[in-house]
Order: sequence, then C-alpha cells, then structure tokens
Amino acid sequence: MQVYEERAAEWRAGRSRGHISNARRLASAIASGALRIDLGCDPGFHAPFLGRPLVAIDAARAMLELTRAESPSTLLVQADLEALPFRDRSFGGAWARASYLHVARTRLPLALARLHWAMRPGAPLALFVRLGDGEGAALSEDGDFPGRFFTEWRAPALGDVLVGAGFTVDEMTEDRGHKAEFLVARARRARTLPDTVGPGMKLLVCGLNPSVYAADRGVGYARPGNRFWPVALATALVTRDRDPLHALVAHGIGMTDLVKRATHGAAELTTGEYQGGIGRAERLVGWLRPGAVCFVGLAGWRAAVNPSAKPGVQPGGFGGVPAYVMPSTSGANARTPMGDLVKHLRAADALARG
Repeated sequence: MQVYEERAAEWRAGRSRGHISNARRLASAIASGALRIDLGCDPGFHAPFLGRPLVAIDAARAMLELTRAESPSTLLVQADLEALPFRDRSFGGAWARASYLHVARTRLPLALARLHWAMRPGAPLALFVRLGDGEGAALSEDGDFPGRFFTEWRAPALGDVLVGAGFTVDEMTEDRGHKAEFLVARARRARTLPDTVGPGMKLLVCGLNPSVYAADRGVGYARPGNRFWPVALATALVTRDRDPLHALVAHGIGMTDLVKRATHGAAELTTGEYQGGIGRAERLVGWLRPGAVCFVGLAGWRAAVNPSAKPGVQPGGFGGVPAYVMPSTSGANARTPMGDLVKHLRAADALARG
C-alpha cells in the first residue's frame, strides 16, 4: 500500500490500459442499471468501460484520486479487499484486475467469501491473478516497483478456492500482461454458501450441502429447526448465534460443505456430486490443515467414503488430519437427542485439541 501511495503517478505512467475488451465484456454481462464494482481500481484505467453505476475501491488513496480524474462519475471508496464495507447482495457484477494477487494465499478464501456476500446471485466476476507458484515480496524485487507482496496461482487451485467461495467458474484462461503472466477466471456468484476458512483453524465443520433456505440467508444451518447453532453454543465452540464469520475469526471454527450446490433436500444430490465434493474438501483440509474436521451428518460420508461408517472418530482421518463424523443436526433427525449432539460436538472439539 505504501508503494502505491507514494508512487501512484509513476506507476500509472509506466502502465497501459490493456484490457478494455475484457472490461466491456464484463459490463455487457451485468444487468442494466445494476451497481457494479471495480475491486482494486489502481488509476482507474478500466472504470470508463465497466458501465454505470460503478463503485471503485482501492487501499491507496492516491490511486483513487487518479481514478477521480479518469472517471469523475465513479463512486470512490478507500477500503481493504479483505474487509469489504458493503451490504450483502449490493453488486450485480465485479471486476478484479490484478488486485487479489496482493492477498496472501491462505487468506484468499475468506476475502472471496466477503465478495460473495457483497454480490447478487448470478452476478458475473472477472478475476485476474498472477500465474505461477510463488508467494511473497521477493516476487517484485526484479521489477520497477519493489517491496510489494504477490501471490501466484495455477488454475486447479484457484478453481477450488472460487468454488469454495461460492462461485461457479465458467472459464479460466492465461493472459500475458505488461510485466507478468496472468490467470483470468470468469465466474458467477452462485446461489450457495461460501466457505469461511483460513489459516490456523482449530476445527473445520463440514456439512453435506447448503439448503436453499440457508443459501438465501447466507448462513449454514440457518433454519430455525436445525440444532447446529444451539449445539455449538452449548459446547462453547462459538459465542455468537448464526455467525460463521465470527466463529472463524474469534474461535478458529471454519465451515464448508461437501457439495456446494444448494438444494431443497439431500435426495436431490448425486453420487458423482458426493465424490467430487469429497475430493475438493480433502484438498482444502490438506492445504489449510485444521486441527480436525467434523462432518455433520452421516449421509455424505457414507456415500463418498465409507458406506458402513458409524458416528465418531474415523479410522485414517481425512486429508491428513483427524476426522469425526456426527449425526445430522437437522430437525428431521429427531431420533438423536440434543444431549447426544452436544456430546458428539464436544468429542470432535477434543479431537481437534489433540
């Protein structure tokens, strides 16, 4: 941020617009009159081509001042990509040209979860990140603006993160930029829940898939009859009801789902979806290494891993960490008493603590 504050005009003079056709392509996919956002706008190179009404954000005020001169009608906000200050479902489209590449790799899932919440279902996203395998300030040392932090991505890993963040990926392409090669993802905000995950998780809670009810409210296990949140509060696993972001940030409790597609019932899911979902979840666990993972509900685990599995600690773990499977907390599972669910979640918590 300091580099861009101090050298914004110099940065602008050494760069060109370069992606006008891509900006226009995104603008044409956004519903007429819908608010759209330029995430990390730099000097506003693409703001004139993204349509109106447009909000442009950047962490560097100097870049926003250049954007003001470039596109006077654009609404300007100084903000952090990892803490977007917008209401849920504010935006009908998002442009992110070489901005999220400054977010640390393990922090990108939560940053994109915040973007998911800020976008409307079906809204398109154009995301440009650097192509490669590196991460850190050293990636900028051979450039003309050293001191910046970068992350690089390959398509499979970025695809997993986008799907986990609640996006449907339509296309991934590679593009040669002014100073580096880029990976360009075109995606849409799905009617689902984003993962709330990050580094240092104590326990990762994995559900089967979001209900449409939960997806539309932005919170897993949101239905009043579902007992997950009462059980989590009873075990002191969390201290706020139906607040997955606070659960992660304050308590190290992450949340994901085996299958990201929201349905009215589990019967709508296919065996292929279970198997594909277990692969993504396993890669997520192997990457972020929570203390343990707790699967809520036996159906998904039995469908994708072990048809004869019983509740409790699972032999062999999952993704290289201990795994626990507990009964469903759905109100439809009335045969499992609340007290038993509390015992199961406490056991999963104890497993995570080692």
